[in-house]
Amino acid sequence: MRSNFTIASVFALALGLGASAQAQKLAVIDMQGSLLSTSDGKKAAEELKAKFGPKEAEFSKRQQDLAAKQDQLRKGANTMSEAAKASAERDIAAITKTLQRDADDTKADFQAEENRLLGGILSKMQAILTKYATDNQISMIVDVSQQPNNLLYADQAVNISAAVIALYDQAAGAPAAKPEPAKPAAPAPKK
Repeated sequence: MRSNFTIASVFALALGLGASAQAQKLAVIDMQGSLLSTSDGKKAAEELKAKFGPKEAEFSKRQQDLAAKQDQLRKGANTMSEAAKASAERDIAAITKTLQRDADDTKADFQAEENRLLGGILSKMQAILTKYATDNQISMIVDVSQQPNNLLYADQAVNISAAVIALYDQAAGAPAAKPEPAKPAAPAPKK
């Protein structure tokens, strides 16, 4: 509720200042999607996939093995001795604990590597975004990639993601992807 009030206050302030000075231009961007859609972002995503893909496959196999042991215990619980049942439960608990620890460690490693790879891209993207906003006289840009973002509606014409990606790739020397043309608004219903 407080974040809604904060965002509403920022918009009211931006619009209020605009009434006294000049019309304010607002834009939206999917920052996370834009970062990953640049040529550098795609390379970083491939590098992460190459490095952590085998780990993901390993975890999937280990989870399947754990599920099989749990299923085996569940099916044989009525026919197993108490000692065998207790031993199987201890094994499952140990495997679960080890799997959770390894998953947490891998997640932390992944996030650190992702931050390392995307940190440089983010700083370059921020410079491109600032220049784009200045050149196009945009007063405020809202990132819609974070959830919840509290943005209820934005016309596609104010989404600058494709233009910023193209500028980033152009500045990075990569062949720029053609930005998708803005979709026209639906025609007004005829009376």
